[in-house]
Amino acid sequence: MTGLPDPLRVEPIIGTLDSTVRLPGSKSLTNRALITAALASGTSTLTGVGLSDDTEAMMGALRALGITSEVDGTTVVVHGRGGALDVPADELDANQSGTSARFLLPLLALAGSGTLTGHEQMRARPMGDLTTALRGLGAVIESDTLPITVASGITGGAVSIGAEVSSQFISALLLSAPAMPEGLHLTLVGTPVSQPYIDMTVSVMEAFGAAVTVAPGHIQVDGTGYDPQAYAIEPDASTATYPLAAAAIVGGRVTVTGLGSASLQGDAEFVTRVLEPMGTAVFVDDDSIEVRGSGLLDPLTVDLGDMSDTAPTFAALAAKARGESSVTGIGFIRTTKESDRVQASVDELSRLGIKSSVDADGFTVHGGQHQLAAVDTYEDHRMAMGMALVGLTGGPVEVNDPGCVAKTFPGYWDFLETLRAEARSTPLVLAIDGPAGSGKSTVAKLISTKLRLPHLDTGAMYRAVTYAVLQAGVSLDDHGAVSAAAEQATIVVGPSSVVIDDVDVTTAIREPDVTAAVSTVAAIAGVRVVLAESQRNWARARGAAVLEGRDIGTAVFPDATLKIYLDASVDERARRRAGETGDDDLEAMKAAIAERDRLDMSRETDPLTIAEGAEVIDTTLLTIDGVVDAIARSWSSRAGA
Repeated sequence: MTGLPDPLRVEPIIGTLDSTVRLPGSKSLTNRALITAALASGTSTLTGVGLSDDTEAMMGALRALGITSEVDGTTVVVHGRGGALDVPADELDANQSGTSARFLLPLLALAGSGTLTGHEQMRARPMGDLTTALRGLGAVIESDTLPITVASGITGGAVSIGAEVSSQFISALLLSAPAMPEGLHLTLVGTPVSQPYIDMTVSVMEAFGAAVTVAPGHIQVDGTGYDPQAYAIEPDASTATYPLAAAAIVGGRVTVTGLGSASLQGDAEFVTRVLEPMGTAVFVDDDSIEVRGSGLLDPLTVDLGDMSDTAPTFAALAAKARGESSVTGIGFIRTTKESDRVQASVDELSRLGIKSSVDADGFTVHGGQHQLAAVDTYEDHRMAMGMALVGLTGGPVEVNDPGCVAKTFPGYWDFLETLRAEARSTPLVLAIDGPAGSGKSTVAKLISTKLRLPHLDTGAMYRAVTYAVLQAGVSLDDHGAVSAAAEQATIVVGPSSVVIDDVDVTTAIREPDVTAAVSTVAAIAGVRVVLAESQRNWARARGAAVLEGRDIGTAVFPDATLKIYLDASVDERARRRAGETGDDDLEAMKAAIAERDRLDMSRETDPLTIAEGAEVIDTTLLTIDGVVDAIARSWSSRAGA
């Protein structure tokens, strides 16, 4: 790529992300579909093709083998010749593309002869398991590393192949097998690495009409050829990890469309196996994946053996996590990828001041603040894209040789700038206020689920502070001491838990002594100042949120996107509270609620009142679903505007 500074400086993003994106088509699917379309008996149309250096290398080699094609944007029309391939007049050049090098070698054997070469980096990568298997099928092959010359063809048969080095060797043989007159019976020796990629290969083959039978340790492919197809390429799941990880690191929302629960790509599980356990909210639909992050990441130990291309993305996430994270199961990538991504990740994070170490089968990272440095990328697109993520928060990072991303995602740097341009400087807030028992907590939880927005129960925050004060033995009359306790306590309110100073108090804050004291504590001005700022910071970090309480729309977020005030009669609220507690003394319950209303509405600092511009909803006679639906309609109108 030209026109890029070297090194390229990646600056932190100010605000939180708020983007819906469509990414380039999967390189892995594109190169598989190009092979099957080339070997099919007729014309196939591939849509959503991911155009990059890797796919250009594949299409150029196919042209040299006599396969013509036309490119229009991201649509490629391929004119297959039913397995009849020309002997290339010149060497086939795979450039730096591992899939091209591995997938093209059996095609040369089908053609009868030819030479395959590639970039110097590709020449150092292993090919021996594949050349050995092709010799077992009768091919005469010189050398086990690029450049490789094939001197005679193959017709198929039975052969074994080691499965523990690279799944690409297995996929290469399978993709060519339908064009072998005798078909192919492939025995896999050892446990395959990156099994999802083998599954992907079989799926693409079957989509083009191949007859494939898979059994433990064996795969049978009939030599019945491929049928031409119209085939849509889904977005690249490995590439999707970068913007989705960015949402986790920076905070906010990123939605990737065209990639969902039915994805053929194993790397699509990165969100549920890595991002979700690290503390982000993940939503996977039929045709989209959405991540909502807060910029706060929990440490994680995970085996990425079947999605090893995501290791550099994990390295960046681990650098931002609060603690020690490790990845296992990826030792094999040290010799099979564009670079030794295990050592490279450790070296570059260490260069940035992040303590990291190489393990027997992966690496370990101690998350922390990074320093400014220029990271090397080893002519490896994934190292460049992964390390760049570190610079999105906490300070800039410089990336050497930024143009190497053209291998799979030529527009990556422009794409990061699009995320930056769409970042949100102020959060979207749905503020729900109202008296005790009006349905705030129930409605807030349901509406947050419906709208896919993070939810903060501010009442739980006040209860947590009250619990901390009672545990410390601080007098409720000593407002200074109570406020100090509020400022010193580290409170984390999650979707289903409340933690104070690393102690789970979810149940304890609902005990009667806390309930009896919370109104008194909540009325203290110093406490309200501390918690109001905590609530603002919580929402800012997420970019959009549902907050409930008694002063959200009046004091905490007076400019909230949508303000709702829920109310209900004292009789109804007493009935609801009795149902929650099992207390059948309704008169006492009504008196307690009336007293709580008096305290909340008469406190000197931020009393409970209806915020200016708030929509008032009396829930006395309404169903919960009706209330939620009404709020959802209002939110769609306000947030859309």
